[in-house]
Amino acid sequence: MPPRETWVWLVEAALAEDLGSGDVTSRALIRADLSSAAHVEVRKSSILAGMEVAREVFARKDAAWEPTRLDGDRIEACTRIATVRGPVRGILAAERTALNFLQRLSGIATLTRRFCDAVQGTRATIVDTRKTTPGWRTLEKFAVRCGGGTNHRMGLYDGILIKDNHIRVVGSVADAVKRLKAHNPSDLRLQAEVESLSQAQEAIEAGADALLLDNRTPPEIAEIVAFTKGRVLLEASGGITLANVAEVARTGVDRISVGAITHSAPAADIALEWNAPSST
Repeated sequence: MPPRETWVWLVEAALAEDLGSGDVTSRALIRADLSSAAHVEVRKSSILAGMEVAREVFARKDAAWEPTRLDGDRIEACTRIATVRGPVRGILAAERTALNFLQRLSGIATLTRRFCDAVQGTRATIVDTRKTTPGWRTLEKFAVRCGGGTNHRMGLYDGILIKDNHIRVVGSVADAVKRLKAHNPSDLRLQAEVESLSQAQEAIEAGADALLLDNRTPPEIAEIVAFTKGRVLLEASGGITLANVAEVARTGVDRISVGAITHSAPAADIALEWNAPSST
């Protein structure tokens, strides 16, 4: 899990957004002293992520979260993953928020695993991008790890990536690389985006440690792979789908970055059902 302080505020905001001044339906229908137990189940095969976040959500409404499965587990359809015990009003108040976190994060983990499975047998690893939901980045990147993927930089502060827009401002990829090599006090790996074999050669000669091959065709990528001969790390990106990721991986690149695993993952199907709604 990422540090608690990076996401607990999001739980607070999500509960406040949903509850406002209180759950008017439950207050009218359910006695304040009524307690019960419910179970949470996965209804469609998924990779699990977000269990500790769900625990935090329920704990804030005095309900106990008793998990039977772990983040990163592959869960088959109709499998129970946890029991929740406590005041019925509290469980109902927390239910939607907890499930929203579980469904979103498990959806990311599940899609990530599909991409990872698609490149098995090659040297390529699947990495994420900064295309995350604002405020959710540490959790969404955690979900990527649960699915078997690898995190790229967390933000602009912990990784150097010279993009095409940087190059247009500076003038050339070589000039951009040289400037960064002269002003890189943290000694971070220096990665540059290139659009051709000639640019790749220019970046390497200037001292780049890694190249980003964005929106290149598999033949173009394979040509750069053959030219570099392992001298720098190579990452392919842009237009990567489940239909073409294996072909891209077979070119010999080291990493394939996929924005879709965070910005377009469908939510997992997870629900809460009462065990004995009338128990006290």
